[in-house]
Amino acid sequence: MTPKPEPITVEIIVNGTPRRAVVEPRTTLVDFLRDHLGLTGTHVGCEHGICGACSVLLEGEAVRACCLFAVQADGLSVTTVEGLAPARGALSRLQDAFCEAHALQCGYCTPGMLIACHDLLSRNPRPSEAEIREAIAGNLCRCTGYQQIVEAVMLASGQEVAHV
Repeated sequence: MTPKPEPITVEIIVNGTPRRAVVEPRTTLVDFLRDHLGLTGTHVGCEHGICGACSVLLEGEAVRACCLFAVQADGLSVTTVEGLAPARGALSRLQDAFCEAHALQCGYCTPGMLIACHDLLSRNPRPSEAEIREAIAGNLCRCTGYQQIVEAVMLASGQEVAHV
């Protein structure tokens, strides 16, 4: 019988706050965020890195939190959807644009979409429609048809939007 691995202490800066927890080595980053820190904005979808619902920013770059172990983020900075807002009870420009453009319906994909779009806008403040579509191509949405999400990103980037 294989012995159970010893728990490991991880220290991760989450949304600007240093957080420490003792986890099993197999604990995924998404489970660490949800179960150990109570940050349930990051959703668990496919658990295979395909749907994008679990996306977070790791050192400023969008990653799938279901495909990483918490121990892999030890000593690094993670931003969840909760960390995108400028202050508690406020919305970021992108989050506000999602509301304005009706870019969410059931809301399950929304946190991952916001992370993907935030990542895009941090690298390209005025993306084309094609660049937006490419940036969100790895995130599944079953409700919106994606057009409102594209419009929200264009709105957030200060570009003219015909349909909003």
